[in-house]
Amino acid sequence: MTGFAPTSVVVRLDAVDKTYQSGAIAVQALRAITLEIPADRFSVVIGASGSGKTTLLNLIGCIDRPNRGAIEVCGENVATLTDNALTDFRARNVGFIFQNFSLVPVLSAYENVEYPLLLVGMPLVERRRRTLAMLEAVGLAAQARQRPNELSGGQKQRIAIARALVKEPQIVLADEPTANLDSATGASIIELMRRVQAESRTSFIFATHDPQVMAHADEIFAIRDGELTEHRTVAPV
Repeated sequence: MTGFAPTSVVVRLDAVDKTYQSGAIAVQALRAITLEIPADRFSVVIGASGSGKTTLLNLIGCIDRPNRGAIEVCGENVATLTDNALTDFRARNVGFIFQNFSLVPVLSAYENVEYPLLLVGMPLVERRRRTLAMLEAVGLAAQARQRPNELSGGQKQRIAIARALVKEPQIVLADEPTANLDSATGASIIELMRRVQAESRTSFIFATHDPQVMAHADEIFAIRDGELTEHRTVAPV
């Protein structure tokens, strides 16, 4: 591929394959995936378990590399970056939200949210300002000193959202973010993420089975057996 044309697209994949080796068996997780994800949207990747959704998010999030094809994230052709440059790019541009929250158990809510800012070397005063602002934004300023085991599932996910957003990333990747929540709590988490997306113009990309998440999508990408089978725009650009 010679290059990507500049448009208001936050992610581009061109003929991307990803194969994992399981002992002597090669498992092809993605097959010739070509897609564009618009910026500033609430995009959802759907598909059955094992369809390749999480693999796709890992490639977009620069956690993994493809076996073939080109990937552009936030205007950067990430295939050309060294491992160190890729780590720095991910730390500055991509936020992650997981279904199991992935909070550090020995850190307080405040420290969990602050942690990504430490990784990028942000000065103390600015770290404190951003961390307190994000805790306030997710409605958990009063829980700043509490550790994860003192929080409910919904509160843990709000802290995870605050942690993902505190560094003001261009993209937030969310892998089944409501899977471990009851329907009412899941609905409140989706509403929070939707509000934050509208206010911050951050691009959210979800992998999900949850009909509640799908109902809020601006863009839907369907994957089956590692292949893109459908892309539809739900809400007007």
